[in-house]
Amino acid sequence: MLPVMEHFYTIQGEGFHQGRAAYFIRLGGCDVGCVWCDVKDSWDADKHPKYTIEYIISNVKETPARLVVITGGEPLMHNLDALTATLQAAGFETNIETSGAHPLSGSWNWICLSPKKFKAPLPEILPHANELKVVIFNKSDFDWAEEYAGKVAPNCKLYLQPEWDKAAIITPLIIDYIKANPKWELSLQLHKYINVP
Repeated sequence: MLPVMEHFYTIQGEGFHQGRAAYFIRLGGCDVGCVWCDVKDSWDADKHPKYTIEYIISNVKETPARLVVITGGEPLMHNLDALTATLQAAGFETNIETSGAHPLSGSWNWICLSPKKFKAPLPEILPHANELKVVIFNKSDFDWAEEYAGKVAPNCKLYLQPEWDKAAIITPLIIDYIKANPKWELSLQLHKYINVP
């Protein structure tokens, strides 16, 4: 049984898989506490209904989805071995979006690590990240991004993403930074621009 805040079929709006159709499963529970979090309702796991893995996957199978993204909250507060094994056995691709602040569980086709200053990722997760996505809230976050870029695997994709409420101010800074440091790419929250969940 897993606490599910919401689940829906949409378009992935961020990072490497931006633009792909994806079924999102947003799990309840988070102890990272980002001040700018846009899903603070996810923080208290007890506020959300608990569903069986079979029920969760039955909903995914009602759509044409092939990609399933597990997000939160902080999804790694839960053991995800059974969920991902069942999804993959049914032919689904499994991606996770995590801060990395809890031990890695589950079987993943793609791990998007988004480290947060409020609760740093565990060192053992860093080599497994396929994608490092750092939210830029202020100028000091560029140094934070570089710190973690030096800790992930050499083939890890590197993204800088403006915090949504400050995007008008931060995006030009990110563009200049990427031009000076072309190992980074820009991630925008496309779903917010096109008004999909």
